[in-house]
Amino acid sequence: MKGSAVKPKLVSALGQRSAEDSAAERRRAVRALLGRPLLSAGGEHAEDFAGVRRQADYLRTFFSKHLGWTLEIDSELARLRKIPADLSDGTRPARDGNTDAPFSRRRYVLFCLALGALERAERQTTLGRLAEEVLREAQADALLSAGIAFDLQSQDQRRDLVQVVRLLLSLRVLVRVQGDEHQYMSGTGDVLYDVERSALVALLNVRRPPSLIDEADFGGRLTALIAEPRPDTPEGRNQALRMQLMRRLIDDPVVYYSDLSEDERNYLTSQRPFLLKTLEEATGLVPEVRAEGLLLCDDRGDATDLGLPEEGTRGHLTLLLAEYLASRLRAQGELPIPIAEVVRHVEQLIAQHKSHWSREATQPGVAAALGRETLERLAALRLVHVRGEDEAVIPRPAIARYALGAAVKKSRSRNTEFAFPGASS
Repeated sequence: MKGSAVKPKLVSALGQRSAEDSAAERRRAVRALLGRPLLSAGGEHAEDFAGVRRQADYLRTFFSKHLGWTLEIDSELARLRKIPADLSDGTRPARDGNTDAPFSRRRYVLFCLALGALERAERQTTLGRLAEEVLREAQADALLSAGIAFDLQSQDQRRDLVQVVRLLLSLRVLVRVQGDEHQYMSGTGDVLYDVERSALVALLNVRRPPSLIDEADFGGRLTALIAEPRPDTPEGRNQALRMQLMRRLIDDPVVYYSDLSEDERNYLTSQRPFLLKTLEEATGLVPEVRAEGLLLCDDRGDATDLGLPEEGTRGHLTLLLAEYLASRLRAQGELPIPIAEVVRHVEQLIAQHKSHWSREATQPGVAAALGRETLERLAALRLVHVRGEDEAVIPRPAIARYALGAAVKKSRSRNTEFAFPGASS
């Protein structure tokens, strides 16, 4: 009798444990795709890819139903085709894997030219051969008339090409077989790569082929590329609002009520518990609701491309500048601060911390560039708004968590050094 009574309990416990394990794996798979929307079967993220494949049916349904994003999975690769909530958001550029510097206009052009060259390449190619193809395409009249010059003569231009290649390596469009990019930079050797065609083809993330777009202006072309036709009915409009808000919540570091349209605010007021619960259950991100807005906290950092605090000189400077701007917010509210004033504060921080900061950060005249770069980082985290028209920065409410003082120390004890969830490519 006792044995028969124990068995159902054991089966129930095992079933509960299995369900919990499956739910945890689903959350890990969702977070893996948010962090890297292009996952390959090989390389350092192979384990994440395996989890995504096991949870393929759930993931396709979740992303399609709640976010309107398409997930394609085969034996080699998983591609989440994300659509951003705000097409005008320029705070999330591709970044240099070594220095974290944002891609310049020229690097973006070279990236596109490299993709075109790889489409025509054989199964293997070299960096030298890729450079020749890119150099040939860069002589097009349309690029020259737009002021894009590329001749590989200067070290900066060779460095731009190498950074493009390193981005392709991180996406596993290219897989290094032999050699090293430093050899190419110094002119002492070349590099051999495998071209992973499945990843190359999956990179383009559009709903309509670019060749079929007729709009002349950039904004119109961008909108047309990812246009999502929906029925003009109450149900269709509510679906569009729900997906737009969920995209903001899952992709933006902070969602401020003031940044939403009236329709979005009204929908969020009535549906906030459902939206937050759905996303929390699917991702494991922790909702935080404030008077000015809300966010999903990534306390593990595995779904985040840009966090604060981070290690190194730039991470330390970003945290110190956030503390300074938070104190200004507390003292004067959301009033603009001249960027020149911020740069002067950066100069003071460099003088104070130069003994343990990198030599690059302490060079004469670097404060202005370093200050603007740091403000761009804070803007990407939605902690400040940078105004170019009058060269000013406005601290936003979420930066208050980095202010020094007793009130903030209490908050930090509950939210210790978490990173805001940011967007990947």
